[in-house]
Order: sequence, then C-alpha cells, then structure tokens
Amino acid sequence: MTSVSSSVRRIAATVLAAGAVVGAASLPAAAQDGHHQRPRVEISRVQADSPGRDDHSNRSLNAEWVEITNTTRDAVNLRGWTLRDSDGNRYRFDNVRINARATIRIHTGNGRDTRTDLFQNSREYIWGNQGDTATLRDDRGRTVDTESWGRRHH
Repeated sequence: MTSVSSSVRRIAATVLAAGAVVGAASLPAAAQDGHHQRPRVEISRVQADSPGRDDHSNRSLNAEWVEITNTTRDAVNLRGWTLRDSDGNRYRFDNVRINARATIRIHTGNGRDTRTDLFQNSREYIWGNQGDTATLRDDRGRTVDTESWGRRHH
C-alpha cells in the first residue's frame, strides 16, 4: 500500500507542478514582469481640432491640447519625458510633477505653466485634425502610451 500512496503523491505533485507551469505561461507578459496592463501615466484625452476657425491666434492654438493623467496613488515626476506627434514635433517636460490621480493639459500655444496646464509655446498647430498619433515616452525613451485618431500619419 505504501508504494501506491507514494505513487499517487508523486502523480499529484507532477499534476500540480504542471498546472503551475501552464498557469504561469498563460499570464500576460506584462503580469509576469510585474508591470500592469494599464499605464501608470496615460494620454487620457486629445483635442486635436480646436473649436472655431483655425486662425493661428494664441486662443485658437491653446484650444488644441493633450491631457495626461496619472492613474496611480503616487505623484510622478515627468522630467525628461516627451510628448510627440507623428510628424516628429516634440514637447519635453521639465521638472513637472503630476499629482496622484491628477490630470494635466498640454496646450499648443503660449501661456504660463501651472500645476494643471502646460504650454508648448508653438505658433503653429501641432495635432492633425484629420488624424495623428500622440506618443508619450518616459525619460528613458520607452513608450508609455499612444493615442491615435482619424487617418494615421506614418
């Protein structure tokens, strides 16, 4: 009887071990390496086509914006992070701290930066009305999030 019960234990252990391997293999890669599926900081909204006529006024330029949201419980420093369009226009964050579960808006035109609004100080529209892709990268150049709309520019 002892050999039967030890055989049963060995088979049970093998089945459990195999189940653990299959279970680990079925986890998404992001879960295996400790990262969450949802980005910690994400592009939450884009207003690519400023309302009204595109007259290049500062008011019209600032009505074109991208919102970035910190989805975590901790503040995140965006120093060195970048926000780019598909044509290569780039905004580089200075010493910008985004609070926990907070949103900041990056406007195209000129203005004075605050905790909630940043300005690219551009005199030209950046985001394509018909289609574009906004890409947020961290200070190491890794893509954190992208948002595309309309016809994509390559």
